[in-house]
Amino acid sequence: MNKLLLLEDDISLIDGLNYSLKKNGFDLDVVRTIEEAKQHLVEIGKYDLLILDVTLPDGTGFEICERVRKQNTQVPIIFLTASDEEVNIIRGLDCGGDDYVTKPFKLGELCSRIRALLRRAGVSAQDKTSVLECGDIFIDLLGSRVLLNGKNLDLTSAEYRLLCLLVRNANRVVSREIILNDLWDEAGNYVDDNTLSVYIRRLREKVEVDASHPQHLITVRGFGYQWKEVGV
Repeated sequence: MNKLLLLEDDISLIDGLNYSLKKNGFDLDVVRTIEEAKQHLVEIGKYDLLILDVTLPDGTGFEICERVRKQNTQVPIIFLTASDEEVNIIRGLDCGGDDYVTKPFKLGELCSRIRALLRRAGVSAQDKTSVLECGDIFIDLLGSRVLLNGKNLDLTSAEYRLLCLLVRNANRVVSREIILNDLWDEAGNYVDDNTLSVYIRRLREKVEVDASHPQHLITVRGFGYQWKEVGV
């Protein structure tokens, strides 16, 4: 049974989520404030996924997400937000979130997104290969650590998964459809092309010397993206 941590202060929503998630086979811990959530971060390893409300009485879910990622923990994170404004979505993704759900939402949809994230999180754990090497890049799959020319890259969880997919298929074109299907849910329903473009842009800014003239992450117009091997 997968164990989840929910950070939410709305009692009525907590009741609905608690009932629905447990009915769907999830074990749930609930906290209602940022301070309570911080206390649970000491045992972050026991959670398979975090569900974080953005707006809390004593802060925002972004703060908890940032703390988790500073611990180099790649646990999947879903944001619950009352706003679908692009600035909030981008902030959530940039600080390390994997997905977001705009209130009001259907509980069935949330459960589907949770399962999709858990499936993807399990892929690397089952992978027999512990490292990926391609020219000047080295990926430690067990430690979720990426080195480019020997220097550590600070990547969000989504950027890390995107990079692993591209490097595994180095020198081959990976279509946008394949990326969406692999990184999000099986049908690619929950992330649009604009969000993928944000991920590509952010990742390119971190792996390229000059993001406007990329050498690694190449756009193949009309098809998708290609990771080109660059020698050390």
